[in-house]
Amino acid sequence: MVLQLRSPRGCHIGYVRFEQTDRRTEQTCPCGGVWNSEPVVVIEAEQAFGSYGQEWLDQRIDLAERTHELYAWLLSRHILPTFGSIPLTSIGTPAVRRWFTDIARTRPTTAAKAYRLLSSIMRTAETDELIAKNPCQVRGAAVERSPERPIATMAEVDALASLMPGELRIAVVLAAWCQLRRGEVRGLRRRDIDLDRGLIAIEVTRTTAMSGRTIVKEPKTRAGRRTVAVPANALALLAEHLDAHVAVDKDAFIVAGTDRSLSVAWAIARAVIGREDLRFHDLRHSGLTWSAATGASVAELMRRAGHASQAAALRYQHATNERDQAIAQALAKLAEDR
Repeated sequence: MVLQLRSPRGCHIGYVRFEQTDRRTEQTCPCGGVWNSEPVVVIEAEQAFGSYGQEWLDQRIDLAERTHELYAWLLSRHILPTFGSIPLTSIGTPAVRRWFTDIARTRPTTAAKAYRLLSSIMRTAETDELIAKNPCQVRGAAVERSPERPIATMAEVDALASLMPGELRIAVVLAAWCQLRRGEVRGLRRRDIDLDRGLIAIEVTRTTAMSGRTIVKEPKTRAGRRTVAVPANALALLAEHLDAHVAVDKDAFIVAGTDRSLSVAWAIARAVIGREDLRFHDLRHSGLTWSAATGASVAELMRRAGHASQAAALRYQHATNERDQAIAQALAKLAEDR
């Protein structure tokens, strides 16, 4: 028989299992006494979320290093302070909702990430039959609702590039005009550049872990591994950069600087033009917005950007809608002039 223990205030403590031993199995113990054959009470302490969550993370050998670091940070910074010492079965939906709301008031994106991690851990606990139901049932909590990122104009991109050190200038050009991610820009090697055909191949990415270690690996999705056509204006700058700043070795990186040197130079450049709101990733966002304005379809945007799903590419269709308004106005002008 199993009974649940609760404190006078109703807090869950654990379970008590009553065991009845068979009197016929009484034996003399080494000390000369007799083994107790009366009913005994065994207190089974429930596993706290903290130990289970850490065990869950330790077993996720499938995670990329930076993802593992992110999960470890979310767990220690945002989840364990609230749920670490609480038994798994004592975590209910109301508690999860309060926890999520507290974080979301000031950091909505972080709240969504932390909620998804908590839900994944509790889903595994449900599969392990440690809990009856995943308590993460807060509608919409897993969805990141980031504000619309700012867009740089082409003139601003030119100004930003001119303000960067010579060896880093091409990073701005490639991010904006070829819509490359930061890790893709830093991962480009001489062997990935085909000047004759005007193409660059995205074969590896180069990122920096929280520990400061450089990570060079293949893109995390099949869509990320792609070939991108370089606009003529950017191709000319790329050719000049190769001659001036890149070693002849085929494995030489196009942008040889460290992640920190790129960040410092970018911060200075954006401050000079008064666009401190721009992140380096916003160059890619700006370039994709320009691409959408040319009339590119969702499928074309997905291929060029290396998006694995339509959801990301659809963010840039507002530019196509704006272009459609311009077309409508041009048609009206034609009607007036006929």
